[in-house]
Amino acid sequence: MTEIKSAAEIAAEKLAAIGDPTPEERRQWKYGPLGEQLAARYLKDNLDLAGEIRKVDEAGQDLVAAGVNEILLRNITLPRNETVGKTNKKAMEGLKALKKDKAAVLAVFAKIQHVLDHYVNEGEKQRKQAYEQLKVEMEQRFQQAIRAQTGVSNAARMKIDIEAQPQFQDEWQRLQAQLEAQYLNLLDDYKQELAAIQ
Repeated sequence: MTEIKSAAEIAAEKLAAIGDPTPEERRQWKYGPLGEQLAARYLKDNLDLAGEIRKVDEAGQDLVAAGVNEILLRNITLPRNETVGKTNKKAMEGLKALKKDKAAVLAVFAKIQHVLDHYVNEGEKQRKQAYEQLKVEMEQRFQQAIRAQTGVSNAARMKIDIEAQPQFQDEWQRLQAQLEAQYLNLLDDYKQELAAIQ
């Protein structure tokens, strides 16, 4: 007969199989979250990032800086509203303050800013045009479906609030994601470029 083990016994066996953490893992557990917290505080308040990182003991400064960089990069997103635009600017300022190769950082920032500006200016026009076109197409489809079901001719068109229809909302979400994908792909490429800069 097999022995039935408690959850605690199973967990203890799994921990024993994993083994003790390495000194590097311990260092990451200690300093990684500190960098993330520091970045969050920086984005919320005015904070001297470089000065705060220097306050950390030397053994962890690189990991704290890496945590800060990761969070700041993650906070550069498409400016869907004014608040996001301000967060983007602040994240970019923080990254510039931490990176040593300022010229390379500024070159990548120029590319990122071009994508963000295009999204705000041209992207808005594209989204409005796509929205209106989708409205017309969906309304035509609904009218055809109604005619097919009721046999009513074109002369008696029913007024449909197409924007309130779940099918319209689903299609608009899909189309919007498609439109934004091109911007997000470029932005991700530039963020990876930025992450590689020392």
